[in-house]
Amino acid sequence: MEAFLVSTGIVAIAEIGDKTQLLALLLAAKFRRPVPIILGIFVATIANHAGAAALGAAISALIGPDTMRWLLAAGFAAMGIWVLVPDKVDDDEAPKAPRFGVFGATVIAFFLLEMGDKTQIATIALAARYSEWWVVTMGTTLGMMIANVPAVLIGQAAATTLPLPVVRVVAALAFFVLAVLLALDAFPQLVG
Repeated sequence: MEAFLVSTGIVAIAEIGDKTQLLALLLAAKFRRPVPIILGIFVATIANHAGAAALGAAISALIGPDTMRWLLAAGFAAMGIWVLVPDKVDDDEAPKAPRFGVFGATVIAFFLLEMGDKTQIATIALAARYSEWWVVTMGTTLGMMIANVPAVLIGQAAATTLPLPVVRVVAALAFFVLAVLLALDAFPQLVG
């Protein structure tokens, strides 16, 4: 349960103001079809984060617990810094026409834009920490949906009402706290 809740919370917070959330806003404004967009986000996130979690679990199996603790602490600190940097989506990153339909365009755009994204990197780190990579995938997927479904449903209004700088600072603090706890070994259950 801890793996699921931590994964959900970290990704839900980190996703606020992320380029994939901005893409969700763009897709909602462009296509005005929330159901296929939401389903596309879900499918793309599961595919992307399952691969990331499997990679994290494989890395964890190759590295000892002490080394893993320091790598995770450094990774979470780096994530904290990265979250503070606002993302932008260029106009040319949004799909021009729904060649594959709204659902297909969403799956392709989300999957590609999530490659190397901070939430994908967080998924790798979380799966390296927790042995149940599939639970991490479920948690990070739920976190993505918590952040992106409102963006799709509310559309442009969400971007103007959410205090993104404050959310970025809270997300960064969460990553920094995890990094410090890991570095101090004050939270040993974070390193399996």
